Amino acid sequence: MRRSLLTALAALALAAGTATHAQTLRWASQGDAQTLDPHAQNELFTNAMNAQIYEFLVARDKQLKIVPSLATAWKQDGPLKWTFQLRRGVKFHEGEPFTADDVVFSVQRAREKTSQISAYANALGEVRKVDDFTVEFRLAEPNPIFLEHLNTVYIMSRAWSEKNKVTRPQDYTNKEETYAAMHANGTGPWQLVSRAPDVKTVFKRHAGWWGTHEGNVQEVVYTPIKSDATRVAALISGEVDFVLDPPPRDVQRLRGTPAVKVIEGPENRVLFIGMDQARDQLLYSSVKGRNPFKDVRVRRALYQAIDIEAIRTKLMNGQAAPTGAVVPSPLGTGNDPDVEKRLPFDLAAARKLMAEAGYPQGFEVTLDCPNNRYVNDERLCVALAGMWQKINVTVRVNAMPKATYFPKQEKLDTSMYLLGWGGSITDPETIITPIYRNRAQKGVGEYNRGNFRDDELDAMAAASSREADPDKRRALLKRIFLRHNEQVYHIPLHRQFIPWAARQNVTVVHRPDNWLEWRWVSLK
Repeated sequence: MRRSLLTALAALALAAGTATHAQTLRWASQGDAQTLDPHAQNELFTNAMNAQIYEFLVARDKQLKIVPSLATAWKQDGPLKWTFQLRRGVKFHEGEPFTADDVVFSVQRAREKTSQISAYANALGEVRKVDDFTVEFRLAEPNPIFLEHLNTVYIMSRAWSEKNKVTRPQDYTNKEETYAAMHANGTGPWQLVSRAPDVKTVFKRHAGWWGTHEGNVQEVVYTPIKSDATRVAALISGEVDFVLDPPPRDVQRLRGTPAVKVIEGPENRVLFIGMDQARDQLLYSSVKGRNPFKDVRVRRALYQAIDIEAIRTKLMNGQAAPTGAVVPSPLGTGNDPDVEKRLPFDLAAARKLMAEAGYPQGFEVTLDCPNNRYVNDERLCVALAGMWQKINVTVRVNAMPKATYFPKQEKLDTSMYLLGWGGSITDPETIITPIYRNRAQKGVGEYNRGNFRDDELDAMAAASSREADPDKRRALLKRIFLRHNEQVYHIPLHRQFIPWAARQNVTVVHRPDNWLEWRWVSLK
């Protein structure tokens, strides 16, 4: 009798263990979140990870439409005033009640100099508390995508931030270590359990979350796996349930793997090359006393030396859409063929331009590149180096993890670099202000890491940010794109596709912002 009881208890324990495991989502990608401070970095993977813990006033649904979140309702009184009603009864993970004070604090914190979303937070105008569950935003000028900007500012607990001395964002660029970088206290559906950067991060479902989970996952274990081969092998063997970024060359093989499925679609992300156009002499080049990138003929020559079709077919295995527009989504240009058109691949024309610019023998330069951020990022840089060698430009590819790469770029410690830009917003405003504009205060031009200056372009870009008339704004945006393209301030490459790979028992929702929402995941 006793033996039978013990056997039954053991079987019950095993079954319970199996059930728990079945509700644990184990997933991987090539890199890790850079920080848990939700205002310190504006990098999509970091944002997507933090969004499981922290929330916005407004969220996005499966089609990327704006929906209520910590705000339940809002109204606009004219072009310069917005009023929001806040959700009642919400608590942060450590028990603090959510109120208007937290909203005012979070918006002001996101405007700090060390915040990488300050340009978006500043676009929200001045925020004030009306009562504990009402906030009001007053703008100095119209903002045609106000709600889109609001969906970039995570709400933090004012009390928790003051208690832990993190009332301003972590200075990630200068490698500051803060409590908020390794700990988190949001209102979101998932609560941080443990954090080991670049090793493993564990989350559990927040029992007190105000919302509803569509999926059945109770625990999430994230493991960064840099090696493509190791990451794919972990999925095939069942060591992980989901891979965010299977390498393009392995996608076809994964489609034919019985226990695995591929979920694919385009991403709102454009990849491009930036160049230092400010210094009189490049930091990392064989050219002394001059800066070749100040000459539009050199920039155009590099552009026309790129065989973009070879990159699309051979390197990306068809998982990319070449473009001539430095904007994440074709919706941002209205699918305008004048804007989307690339300069033709033409080595003869490129060599002629190099000679006209005074560089018939070319020069050497270093190209900075992340090796764990974008699809095939290091291999893409190597491919470009090979193409540019044909016009006598010798490129040294300096590839590094994104945790090293982004702080280096933020210090403008670069001569040439690969960058990607995208996310949930298809409107071009979110790339025009940080990338197209002259570097200035309050986050304007923050990601113009080539530091080019064009006062006419800057004025048009500033005007587009406050133009409320859709037709006038559309015409203004086209002028901005065409001027940028003509001057080749950046060299456009492609918009990348995002195939996800999962075990057959995993159900996920693929969003074009490459955002895995864990509350929608189910495991059978």
